[in-house]
Amino acid sequence: MRKALVDKYGRQLNYLRLSVTDRCNFRCYYCMPEEGVNFVERKELLSYEELGELTELFTRLGVNKIRITGGEPFVRKGIMSFLEHISKNKKLDQITVTSNGTLSSLQMEQLKRLGITKINISMDSLDRQRFFKMTRRDRFDEVYQCVLDLMAAGFEIKLNCVVADGQNISDIVPFIELTKHYPLSVRFLEEMPFNGKDSFEIPQWNHIAIFNHIEIHYPHLMKLQDEANGTSVNYKIPGYAGSFGIIPSFSRTFCGTCNRIRLSATGELRTCLYGPPATNVRDLLRSGASMETIENEIIAVVAAREKDGFAAEALTKRSPKKSMSFLGG
Repeated sequence: MRKALVDKYGRQLNYLRLSVTDRCNFRCYYCMPEEGVNFVERKELLSYEELGELTELFTRLGVNKIRITGGEPFVRKGIMSFLEHISKNKKLDQITVTSNGTLSSLQMEQLKRLGITKINISMDSLDRQRFFKMTRRDRFDEVYQCVLDLMAAGFEIKLNCVVADGQNISDIVPFIELTKHYPLSVRFLEEMPFNGKDSFEIPQWNHIAIFNHIEIHYPHLMKLQDEANGTSVNYKIPGYAGSFGIIPSFSRTFCGTCNRIRLSATGELRTCLYGPPATNVRDLLRSGASMETIENEIIAVVAAREKDGFAAEALTKRSPKKSMSFLGG
């Protein structure tokens, strides 16, 4: 009988979010503090050899889609060689990447050659000053040009915009207007409590508020069919080239169909972004555990997965939330 990652509610997990680094060349306020970030030592990171072994293991267990995340994946030296390695895995139907848009032209060419053509770019404003305020880095022109270059090269682009009161509400309509001429998807995300601090205020701009704001400006918006197991509720303005979606990342209305499992760059395995690490596969690997032992451990923790993100979060109520750069969103 073939082994698979199935939880106690019968949901099969076939989508791995694989973080390759906790480092980033931005300091987005909702992700990490501006200063005093304690990055892990390099020896604590999973090596590319270990990441390759684990990729093989997960695909044997039915994972057929991997998203490479960070931190910022492209700040880790050797990332392109690793992507080339896993692109040869015949069990993978899709490899995608999340980036902050600071890719080089050479990296774009290499990604295209490897068939990795679906890229998510985190971009929270189309205004240079607001972009600087939110990212704490003056690199708007570089990121915007990267988006244009990727589209011109035939990449399928999704822009992820974290919506926050007092920060970028005035960017919502300009982002939708960007879809008028460009065949990209903009996704508006609720803010989440993963900024590396102890405090977090429940976002006023939840998915309902975001939708109501958009509907005022676009009363004739059109609902699109959502992807199976997707997190985004998707829409389109008639006549526009692209589309937009709203992701209730804090409200967690999509938990019932979640098919994701997350592996941090230090080996922490999470069956829910909001929950605690279920095990550490780096430690298992380095202790000399066999692949069969590690497989069985992963199968067991998936089987024990909580029903939704609220139940998972209840297990970590007394613990401060780690930075998203460490978790690998």
